[in-house]
Amino acid sequence: MGSGENRFDIRPAQPAEYGEIGALTVSVYLGEGHVDPDSPYLSTLLDTETRAQAADVLVAVRHGELLGSLTVVEPGTPYADIARPGELEFRMLAVAKIARGRGVGSALVGAVLDTARRAGYPAVVLTTMPTMADARRIYERIGFVHVPERDWYTGSGKPLTVMRLAPI
Repeated sequence: MGSGENRFDIRPAQPAEYGEIGALTVSVYLGEGHVDPDSPYLSTLLDTETRAQAADVLVAVRHGELLGSLTVVEPGTPYADIARPGELEFRMLAVAKIARGRGVGSALVGAVLDTARRAGYPAVVLTTMPTMADARRIYERIGFVHVPERDWYTGSGKPLTVMRLAPI
């Protein structure tokens, strides 16, 4: 994907990358204030190995360098927060600061849409936060719309916004 020096690949994560993926995800969520330092969710973000046993973890890489990652989950599986029958969900999008503005986040989301099409899912859903403005711009540009009746809150009371794209 991309051109010239901005070229990168989107592919399934490899076990040797799980530690780096977890560290990137925590650095984005914690470092940008999306998650509090004492949140138990940090251990979930860090534990890519367990997540990869129940979900598909995708990465964006360039010359062996991890640029970003996200997790794709089917409804009714352990990491599905909001997916209903007929909806594929993705979570934990994290893009390294050095890769921002280069299409990495959009390409990862595009890979989810391709997966949904191949698997016959008519819709894709996600949860985001008001603090995730960059990610929300990506989602809106792709065509995701806010579904306010499905919004919810974290255990600590932070608001979460549900967005959906259908048909895909």
